[in-house]
Amino acid sequence: MPENPFGQVLVALVTPFTADGEVAWDDVERHIDSCISAGADGVVVSGTTGETSTLTDPEKVRLVEVAKDVSGGRAKVIQGGGSNETAHAIELYKKSAAAGADGVMIVTPYYNKPTQAGLLTHFRMVADATDLPVILYDIPGRTGVPIRYETILRAAKHPNIVAVKDAKGDFSEVSRVLNQTDLLYFSGDDANVLPHLAIGASGLIGVTANIAAAPYRRIVDAVNGNDLAAATAQHRLLEPLVRAVMTHVPGTVAAKYVLHGLGRISSPRVRLPLVGPEESEAAVIEDDLALVRDVTGADFRNFRPDRNAAAGGALPKVAGTTR
Repeated sequence: MPENPFGQVLVALVTPFTADGEVAWDDVERHIDSCISAGADGVVVSGTTGETSTLTDPEKVRLVEVAKDVSGGRAKVIQGGGSNETAHAIELYKKSAAAGADGVMIVTPYYNKPTQAGLLTHFRMVADATDLPVILYDIPGRTGVPIRYETILRAAKHPNIVAVKDAKGDFSEVSRVLNQTDLLYFSGDDANVLPHLAIGASGLIGVTANIAAAPYRRIVDAVNGNDLAAATAQHRLLEPLVRAVMTHVPGTVAAKYVLHGLGRISSPRVRLPLVGPEESEAAVIEDDLALVRDVTGADFRNFRPDRNAAAGGALPKVAGTTR
């Protein structure tokens, strides 16, 4: 396997907010420390789960600084906040590198739906502008455009592009790319972490790991030790928690709802246009959580959800911008 500069158990961090939608920096520090202490060896700040679309660039850079300070060398810090404007992405990643980021994750440009040639140009130009190792983020369900197999092979020739976060779920394509390149693969789908690892992925970048990073550490360590039975046992224990977080509302919304109910963050608030779960959505999340048993770090006996606190969404004082 090629050298992995990112870690194996990476948390796609939520960005805790106050009730009025400002970043709750004390909660950010506590949450990062909690995830690392539970076994994460990498954190992705201001990614999709971190609500990158509504964060300002100063907030994204500050998240890198705080994560570096809290981690104290215990985990790698990846800047996940990209842009669908190449010039903006370049500037953000330059600032993130200066702030101490250990790597960057380049999301496929969204909304403008570039051709594969446009994607490749975007990836290469951003990778040219940084000395940090780069993860390509392939998530067509959110961006509208997949990174096609041929494009991944061409991008892999760039010396700074060393990994892919796969949220496309095409395992045959993952196998083809692993056979033909030295790219590292990270599972970007919480339900498919073990299948990804089983065919050669290097790790995961997970949402549910915000709540319980320790079981993912155990899965990865078990796979590393060729203990499929132990990995499968943890996978099965996690299934209802993954379903609660990933299937009823956006993962960010559910993760914050659960973390707040567990008393780990001060508010479950998200920024508009995201809103907290409606009554029916909260009910099915709670039904799934009632099935969670023996998941290290996720004890729901004292779970106290607050549907009123989670309702609606916040308008921050300063808007995030594309430039």
